[in-house]
Amino acid sequence: MGKQRGYLVFGVKDGSHAVTGTSFDPLSEKAKGNQLLPLWLSLGLQPNVGFEIHPLDYHGKRVVLFEIHPAFDRPVKFYGKACIRDGTSKTELSKYPEKERRIWQQRSDWSAQVCVIARHEDLDPQAIEKARVEYRTKFPAKAVEVDGWDNKTFLNKVKVTISGGITNTALLLLGKPESSTLLNPAIARISWILKNERNEELDYQHFEPPFLLNVDRVLARIRNLTVRELPSGTLFPVELTQYDPWVIREALHNCIAHQDYILRGRINVVETPDTLILSNQGGFLPGNVETVIRQDAPSELYRNPFLAEAMVNLNLIDTQGGGIKRMFQAQRRRYFPLPDYDLSQPERVVVSIRGRILDERYTRLLMERSDLDLETIILLDKVQKRRQLMRDEHRQLKKKGLVEGRYPNLTVSGKIASITGEKARHIRDRGFNTRYYQDLLLELMREHQPVSREDIDRLLLDKLPEVLTDSQKLDKIHNLLSGLSSKQGKIRNTGSRRYSHWVLVDPDCEKPNQMNQIEKQRRNKEKTKKKRQ
Repeated sequence: MGKQRGYLVFGVKDGSHAVTGTSFDPLSEKAKGNQLLPLWLSLGLQPNVGFEIHPLDYHGKRVVLFEIHPAFDRPVKFYGKACIRDGTSKTELSKYPEKERRIWQQRSDWSAQVCVIARHEDLDPQAIEKARVEYRTKFPAKAVEVDGWDNKTFLNKVKVTISGGITNTALLLLGKPESSTLLNPAIARISWILKNERNEELDYQHFEPPFLLNVDRVLARIRNLTVRELPSGTLFPVELTQYDPWVIREALHNCIAHQDYILRGRINVVETPDTLILSNQGGFLPGNVETVIRQDAPSELYRNPFLAEAMVNLNLIDTQGGGIKRMFQAQRRRYFPLPDYDLSQPERVVVSIRGRILDERYTRLLMERSDLDLETIILLDKVQKRRQLMRDEHRQLKKKGLVEGRYPNLTVSGKIASITGEKARHIRDRGFNTRYYQDLLLELMREHQPVSREDIDRLLLDKLPEVLTDSQKLDKIHNLLSGLSSKQGKIRNTGSRRYSHWVLVDPDCEKPNQMNQIEKQRRNKEKTKKKRQ
């Protein structure tokens, strides 16, 4: 770290550094997808800091030198993962937070840069007045003092300008709409998009600076419909809006504060009938949401530290951090699904806030069990969303008696289902034991043999647990048939593998060993008959 270049050399022996030479030709070597190696390497670097390849002749031996430029403002990821050398081993950079922090600290803060062609006349007077109101709310002890400051003094005091210079932060939060061109090539825009259940766009509107005013205008476009929920043990429904306004505002302010404006993307707010999806450009610096909630402390890494401090001073975000955790807690208090963070794209963060009850059992469980901690609720939220838990997460919920079922297909436990009045739904999700399904199969064949696989599917598909996918249900039926035929010898297939016709081996036979013997005798007779023919 701190070096002007890094070097990777082919044709030199490790340890002794003796020059041995190499036939490796990176300019003609093919990589994944049959791409040329230099192109494949360039496409995988995020951001692409650049490298040069130098084939050299050293005392008659061919050597290949890769000259690699340094990371200058953020860790460099290769196809989504940042790595570091630890001795002779390669490991993930996230395991070395101090080194990662030093890389970020080398970055020039775009939000603090002064726009030399901008003037105070480029700022919106209404936005400045709104900033004064918010500053007084944030710091009531300074309310009288603020009234004595002129605009230039005020903007310097709240750290939106620097010695009177108009910063990118000032243009974002307080600038007139036409002043957004002064930020080029960066883009300052929030887009609200309304879509229907078929993902078709119905309406849209773009919002430019001043963001201090336009956040409220974005929120006004969102149709925050009223939904009705019947709490356990009551006769009257409670009316709730789809979304908590504070949660939406917090999520949007996070998008503004953490947007990587250098990437020239926009902040999107996509509204569907039951979900609000907000996205911003730039990777999620803390790594994962679970870490943020668990440590419950302000992040040590900020993409736009000058902008973040200004937003704190203007009462937009909290100086203590923890906004994400409070969003989760707010959704928990409303008994709604928790926010979903999609971090699968290296330079984009997507958060989805659901505005509908997803699973009534989960909702009623939260109503009954106010003692559950947030970590447990996050795991239960995964269960209701049919997301696979880790083995240790499954054990945590199992130990508390909150879930049951064979891993990974879990459902709310019978005890909780009884409390929440969802006994019937619980039985449908849990399913019945194997003997029940096999008895149904035997009865079907006893009455209607031979039966096809289609007949069997029609009998069982709607009786299997609802937590299973369609393919898992078909696999379950296959296993039931295998158990009755190869293991118990009670049924056999008289058709082909493609067109099966299942019949009972012997309706009066009860012992598995006896049925297996009968089946073996039948097969031997068929083999003997074929040989004679």
